Amino acid sequence: MKLRPILALMALSSLFTGFARGEPLKVGDPAPAVSATTDAGTTISLADVYAKNTYTLVYFYPKADTPGCTKQGCSLRDGYEALTKQGVAVIGVSHDDVAAQKAFKEKYNFPFTLVADQDGAVIKAFGVPTYPTVGFAHRQAYLIKDGKIIYTDYNGTTDKQAETILQVLAQQKH
Repeated sequence: MKLRPILALMALSSLFTGFARGEPLKVGDPAPAVSATTDAGTTISLADVYAKNTYTLVYFYPKADTPGCTKQGCSLRDGYEALTKQGVAVIGVSHDDVAAQKAFKEKYNFPFTLVADQDGAVIKAFGVPTYPTVGFAHRQAYLIKDGKIIYTDYNGTTDKQAETILQVLAQQKH
């Protein structure tokens, strides 16, 4: 059967593409109302977070306690006071387990919730691409207001993530 070699070739080529492509959400799309497990092992409903805050930043990172992910988290930690003054709740999401998320949060004193998205439900709901061989999420960020995506950062600005979001918020007010 000729289909089997074609499927094998397609599967093999996906290993070398860098990351699997999803359909990331766009500005204007409704924010996914999914639930997930936090770094504390409790369930969080993102819809509840959206409803309780003026803005919600949901950011995705590949792996807890790696250099780029640490820079991104520390940027948001360092900008947290300014972000919360603007009404922003921050939620970090990766494929790590609860123990890894808890350790990452404690090590760097993150004042925000981290989600242990081991089943990939949140990553998939946002359409975040993943690295096929390891399943890690690509670095991205979504700013949400009134249950809608109002800003997307498909590359995650890493050590400038808080600064970028504060600039977006300043532009929203003009």
